[in-house]
Amino acid sequence: MKKYIFSLLLMLGCLSLQAQTRNKQYEDYIKKYRELAVDEMKKYHIPASITLAQGLLESGAGQSVLARKSNNHFGIKCGGDWTGKTVSHDDDARGECFRAYKHPKESYEDHSKFLAGRSRYASLFQLNITDYKGWARGLKKAGYATNPRYADQLIGIIELYELYLYDTKEGQKWIKENIRPHQPYIANGLVYIVVRSGDSWKAISKEFDISQKKLIKYNDLYKGYALQVGDILYLEKKNKKADKEHIVHVFRAGESMHGISQKYGIRLKNLYKLNKMDADSPSPKVGTILRLR
Repeated sequence: MKKYIFSLLLMLGCLSLQAQTRNKQYEDYIKKYRELAVDEMKKYHIPASITLAQGLLESGAGQSVLARKSNNHFGIKCGGDWTGKTVSHDDDARGECFRAYKHPKESYEDHSKFLAGRSRYASLFQLNITDYKGWARGLKKAGYATNPRYADQLIGIIELYELYLYDTKEGQKWIKENIRPHQPYIANGLVYIVVRSGDSWKAISKEFDISQKKLIKYNDLYKGYALQVGDILYLEKKNKKADKEHIVHVFRAGESMHGISQKYGIRLKNLYKLNKMDADSPSPKVGTILRLR
């Protein structure tokens, strides 16, 4: 009985301390964006706890100038590959270029793509989805932030506000159903996966919570198409043209217009249009230069 009472008092003491140290602005921010963080976890396999902790830390719980005026919740700078809106803001230097978004949701989506699309973060996607400590330390090691205590700050926020519950409680069903989740990749600003042995439309649809009909449409395929190992499958609608780094493509033996559209993330009908062709046109000759934008 004495042991039980001691444990109960200890627990109550911890709860009291937690209540005193928690910040209401942080709690409000978590309630507002937790579903968005879990959605991003399901799509990109980044722990929801990490996304929320970074959003809290980088945006000051949504109160920073960047967050309020530009909806930038993760302090992501422009970079050479950014073609969206920008804003000037003083950070490590005066007047640095930062990304600007129409809505916080765009910031959350771009944060996921930013991590998934850079090789220096690739090793993090091999970690268990519940390993928030590994993710926090990995982000610091990869250079996401210059603060030497960045990893400790993220871990502290996650543990104080019990954000790890969103990796296990809210996302547990998804995790159990997807023991070996697909690695997300980025092309032309779009997320895609590579089909593996044993994959099916039904399983991929369930893993990413996207209807089979949409997956087929996004990838310019047809009902009844049998997935092949190595196929590229986009999880969102492809773009009308390639990114600025890819202007033309030289047609090679064994290629197809559909394969090229998948490689560069271009809608097939737009690839035909860019090259004054249609679906009934004969296959280009080897060496033909195709426009991509």
